[in-house]
Amino acid sequence: MFELIIFFLIILFASILQTSSGFGFSIIATPLLLVLFSPQEAIQINILLSLVISFTLIWKIRQDVDFSLLKKIVMGSLIGAPFGSVIFSFVNIITFKLIIAITLIGLTILLIKNLSFQPTTKGDYGVGFLSGLLTTSIGMAGPPLLLYFAGTMKSKEMIRATTLAYYIFIYLISLLFQLTMTGTNKTVWVNSLYALPILLIGLVVGQIFFNRLDQKLFSRLINMMLFAAGVILLIQTIFAMF
Repeated sequence: MFELIIFFLIILFASILQTSSGFGFSIIATPLLLVLFSPQEAIQINILLSLVISFTLIWKIRQDVDFSLLKKIVMGSLIGAPFGSVIFSFVNIITFKLIIAITLIGLTILLIKNLSFQPTTKGDYGVGFLSGLLTTSIGMAGPPLLLYFAGTMKSKEMIRATTLAYYIFIYLISLLFQLTMTGTNKTVWVNSLYALPILLIGLVVGQIFFNRLDQKLFSRLINMMLFAAGVILLIQTIFAMF
């Protein structure tokens, strides 16, 4: 019962972040779900629930999608996704968690330092490649996109809409790879079903945050949570090595 409550709290908080900013579900949920589930189960639950959020929101905010940028990111991810699946098949649990922790900490440090750069065509394709690779290997499409969009100073409306549109594509591809290469189990689908009412609450609360909360302050809160999640997971991984 206690684990189920923790699971619901993870889903609620992650869905609020995802709805209000366009990212955050996989970044927050995946490392925390790894405490409760196996890597395969955590990734698949993350994928399924992220798809629900994206499909639910995208029709309303479709006018904010940068379709030119989205096309380049999608094409890059098509190349990166197979490489990520290969990585997932050969990485053990300790290395798997370590990669996630280092990714979270490194990404957060770059964001805190206000990294900025000019968007380029190569950069658009490159971030798609990295996102596709990370999605199928560690279940986290968000970090490359978040870093790239934040560094190129995109508007919050464009970031949320384009990211959610991309998630529909990449998570469907990722789910296909997962089901084909590693299979699935009852735990994934039952827990995803249990989480749906909590997810819907997160969608409503997240939309309120998006409309009312100052984006600069919210970004700082996200940075704090990213760093905390990365440090906690890193500590857990280090202890698991001994």
